[in-house]
Amino acid sequence: MSGERPVGIDELLERVRARYTRVEAPEAYEASRAGEALLVDIRYAALRERDGLIPGALVVERNELEWRLDPQGSHRVPEATGHDLRIVVICNEGYASSLAAASLHGLGLHRATDLVGGFQAWKAAGLPVTP
Repeated sequence: MSGERPVGIDELLERVRARYTRVEAPEAYEASRAGEALLVDIRYAALRERDGLIPGALVVERNELEWRLDPQGSHRVPEATGHDLRIVVICNEGYASSLAAASLHGLGLHRATDLVGGFQAWKAAGLPVTP
């Protein structure tokens, strides 16, 4: 045993979020429109069907994220062009996306971040959503 005390999810989120700057919905929208960021929607299908999609966002379910976005991976998507790619991970409310962004950092995607408040914040900001 390592002797370290267990870390709860709230502390873990605080630790991983301290490693990068999260973005608000308007900033993510503008970065995407300007071609400066790839929006990646990791919500599961039932939520996408219920709430809609962000136009232009790449849909990659959470369990496939690392395989699809690793620029060196054999299962990567064409959008995974390099380690300098700015990725904004979007989940439903901005929790799972923080852990996902931290995981992408572990793959060398040092500009990965996530959307504060997730899809719900995007929708609440009145940004584009398609059914």
